[in-house]
Parts: sequence; C-alpha cells; structure tokens
Amino acid sequence: MNGWRKRFNLNIRQKVIVGMTLGVLTLGVIGAISYRSLLEVETKVKFVEVADDLLNTILELRRFEKNFFLYETLEAIEENERYREEATSILTRISPRLRSLEGGQKLQRIEASLRDYRRLMAQLKQAASAHRREEIHRLEQPLREKGKELVDLAQDLVYFERQRILGILKGLKTQLAGSLALALLGGVLFVALVARKIVRPLKVIERNMLRIAQGDFAPLPVMDTRDETQQVVKAFNRMVTELERRQDQLVQAKKLSSLGVLTSGVAHQLNNPLNNISTSCQILLEDLDQLDEDFIRRVLTNVEQEVARARDIVKGLLEFSRAKEFTIVPTNLNEVVAKTVRLISSQVPPGVRIETRVSENMVVEMDPQRMQQVFLNLFMNAIQAMPEGRGEIWVTAEYDQAAQQVLIRVRDTGCGMSEEVASKIFDPFFTTKEVGAGTGLGMSIAYGIVEKHRGHIEVESREGEGTTFTIILPVKRSEA
Repeated sequence: MNGWRKRFNLNIRQKVIVGMTLGVLTLGVIGAISYRSLLEVETKVKFVEVADDLLNTILELRRFEKNFFLYETLEAIEENERYREEATSILTRISPRLRSLEGGQKLQRIEASLRDYRRLMAQLKQAASAHRREEIHRLEQPLREKGKELVDLAQDLVYFERQRILGILKGLKTQLAGSLALALLGGVLFVALVARKIVRPLKVIERNMLRIAQGDFAPLPVMDTRDETQQVVKAFNRMVTELERRQDQLVQAKKLSSLGVLTSGVAHQLNNPLNNISTSCQILLEDLDQLDEDFIRRVLTNVEQEVARARDIVKGLLEFSRAKEFTIVPTNLNEVVAKTVRLISSQVPPGVRIETRVSENMVVEMDPQRMQQVFLNLFMNAIQAMPEGRGEIWVTAEYDQAAQQVLIRVRDTGCGMSEEVASKIFDPFFTTKEVGAGTGLGMSIAYGIVEKHRGHIEVESREGEGTTFTIILPVKRSEA
C-alpha cells in the first residue's frame, strides 16, 4: 500500500497540472455532448420545417378537395393534383438521414396514405370527367377519411418532432446545470486543495516566522505531504536550528567579551584574598614557634575563609562563561540578581550604588545563566550611563497576578537617552559609543534572550532623567 502511495504521490505542480487537465477534459466532454445535442436540435428543426411544409401542402390539397365536392369543377381536381405532386416532391427531398430518425416511420405512413389518396383522386377525376354522379358520391366519404388521415398524420409528425426538440432542449438545460454544478464543485475542490496543500502550510510558516522573530526557535512539525511544502518545512527547520546555534554562539561570544571587560576588576578581587592568605602564611612561618595554638587556629580559619572567597569569585566567572543548552527551570530571581551584582562589583565606581528590592522567595521560570547575561548587560549599560561615576541603580520585581506576569525593572539615574536612540536600542550593532568601544550587540542579545523566554523587554528614558528597562516574563510558579 505504501509502495503504491509513494509511486503515485504527486508534488504540488503535478497536482495542479492533473487538476487542470481533468477540468479541461471534463469541460471538453461536456462541450462535445452539448455540441452533439445542438446538432441534433438543428437536424430536428430542419425536419420540423419539412414537416410544416408537408402539413401546409396537405391542408391545401384538402381545401381543393372540398371545393370540388362543393362546386364539382375539374379545376379544383387539377389544383388538388398539383398540391399532391408538391407533397410527393417534399417527401422525395427528405434525406435518408432524416428518414432514419424516429419520425421516419410516420413519414412512411404518410407516403402510404398519400398513395391511397392519389388512387382515390384518380378515380374521382375519371368519374367527374364522365359525369358519373353516383360514383362521385361513392368516392366522397373514402376521400374525406383518407384526407383527414393525411392531415392527422402530418400534424402528429410535426407535434412529435417539436416535442422531441423540447425534450432535447430540456436535457441540454439539465446538462448545462449539471455541468455548472460540477464546475463549481471542481472549483471548490481545487480551492480546497490549494488551501490545504499551499496556503495552509504557508500560513503556518508565516505564524512561525513571527514566533521566531520573538525568540522562540522551536522547529515546525513536518507534515507528511511528500511535496514541496514538506521540503520547505524541512528547510525552514534547518534554518531555525542554524539560527538558534548562531544565537547561542553570539551569546557565548558576548559573554567572553563581557569577561574581558571584567578581567581587571576580577583580578583586583582575587588579589585581596590572595594578599590576606600570603600575609597569614608569612606570620605563621616567621613566628610559628612562639605562637599559641588558638592564634594559629584563628589564622588558618582566616586563610580558609579567604580561599572560599577566592573560590566563589572564580566559580562565579566559570558559571557565567560556561556554554549551556537553553533550559527553563524554576529559579530564585533574587539569587540571579545577587550573583550578577557580585560579578560586576569590581566594575562599579565608588559613587554608584546598586540597590535590589527583590523578594528572597520569588521563583520564576527562566534560564538562570542567560538571564544573568541580560542583567549584566543592563547593569553595565547603566554604569556607563553615569559619566561622572555617581548615581543609583534600582532593581525591583513584582508579580502582576491579573496578567499572570512578573515585572522586573532596572532603573538608573544616568544621563538617559533620546526617543530616537531609545527606538533603536535593541537593534543589532546599534551603539552610541565610540568606534571600537562596543559591538552594539549587548541589548540586542538581551532582547533575544527575553523573547526566547516568551517574554518582552521595554525601555523608558528621557535625556538627563535616567532610564528604566522593564522585563516582562510569564508566571508559571507563584511565590513560595
């Protein structure tokens, strides 16, 4: 079964060609049948014209027959004979093809009656020429009956053929109505085929293009159509996979770029615990014999604390720089913000204060590593927006129960930005920094990460009044 299906499976172009061919063939068959019916009507009309001429001729010869019996003149018989010859001529002109129709039998009966009528009229002419009145009266009744029979046969022939024409026309009307219904049905089926095989897949692709533009790189389900749309969907999924891979590479590259910015500050942070460890070790080495056990224990405890401090600094860097698959899990938002603040603490000028107002128990569905990248970009931009090295950064978060969303705001008191700059802030490679001072990808990457969380990020800013970024994420878990 599957083998036959594969063998006769058609692509869209072939389906359209087959559909159009079937439509043309159907119209051709309908046209041929209609043309044949019209030819038949034409033949019947010609036959009716002949039958009408024959009927009129018979009526004329009957008229002169009656005139003879009224006035008994030989001129009436001669006129009657002339019309008899005309009727015979009409019957002779009828082609064999017309005689083969259903009315042909009626023509034969008319010819037979006309021969009998001619014989009786010949007898009447002889009797009239000899003035045999008794014979004339004897022939009157048979002649009238035979003449009436001729008229009835001719009228029946005309009526029969006209009814045949009406029947053909009625059948033609029915045929045309059926053809119209068939054409409409074929059109509906063709439109349904186009909608199902072409328009619907394109609509699905269009909707998913918008979804991808919002950061959701989930692949499309591949429909088993075995035509061009299936190939398009497969190619689309390959493109989506490649886009997602490239975005992950871009995010990782931005992380490494951020690490480069943080390196000097992290080195300073590591230098402090290392100096403390070195000092403690020197004290122990120099005065080990004179120091009591409690003092040594306190010094070693301090060394252990400084080692843990250095380990936490390195651990934070490693967690931030490590490449991971995008995974949304229930995450404590306050911890993510706190880790980010610790990570950039070395880059925060003494005059800048970062204040977080996030509930310690607020849990949100997110990828913690990528959201840390978002907060890092927002914090670094806020710090760089304070050229004098003085200002404040507030981080707040709240639930919007009505909209089932969590609103995270990062607000600074920096220099702000114009409406024109704000409208382009999320565009890739857009930057207001000097050439070489930035890639212009930080906010674009942040936008993509938030959209991949099925969320949204907005910016509000005025020059000289600071900037507020609002991250809107869907809520799946409530506060514990």
